[in-house]
Amino acid sequence: MSVHLAERVLVVPTELFRSVGYFQGFCHEPQPYLDALLRPEHTSYRPRAEVEEDPGYKQLIPYVIFRHRDQDGRVSVFQYTRGKGQGEQRLHSKRSVGVGGHISIDDDRPAAHETYAEGMRRELDEEVFVESPSRLQCVGLINDDETPVGRVHLGIVHLCDLDRPLVRPREDNVHAAGFQPVETLLGALEGFETWSQICLRALFR
Repeated sequence: MSVHLAERVLVVPTELFRSVGYFQGFCHEPQPYLDALLRPEHTSYRPRAEVEEDPGYKQLIPYVIFRHRDQDGRVSVFQYTRGKGQGEQRLHSKRSVGVGGHISIDDDRPAAHETYAEGMRRELDEEVFVESPSRLQCVGLINDDETPVGRVHLGIVHLCDLDRPLVRPREDNVHAAGFQPVETLLGALEGFETWSQICLRALFR
């Protein structure tokens, strides 16, 4: 078993997510969900190997999108291609605009929202160098029950606005990384993983 699948990751019951209000695709109002999902009595750590195949649980995934707006108002977004060494095999060779990953038991803190914040910070530190002043805000959720990957994950989407478009990958398994105009990305959606397609349409179209 791989190290990734042996780890214990933060999950919430899928039924709890549905009880707050089911949606397919993108939700622009994340706070009611986060208020419920990040209560300590609702979170648990379970073996990743089990929950990757169990739609009874949703693995919470911070998904950070880096955005830059130049002096003329043109918007560009950081994007990259996932290499075969990255954790989720079902997404290999797909393009992505999201940086993030699973919240691990190693991120555990006294409060669930602190655990989530620590996991997001760790994932960003592991995956990219951010070399510009930035501002981070939570802008939505992704739920995609139409794909095997999506059925067992719930994306929490953050926009990171940068003063300068300076983000570099730390990992060797991240390819063709850099900022591109949103118009270019919207014109090539078929090459992106499903979550990135959902976010690009919801946030930039």
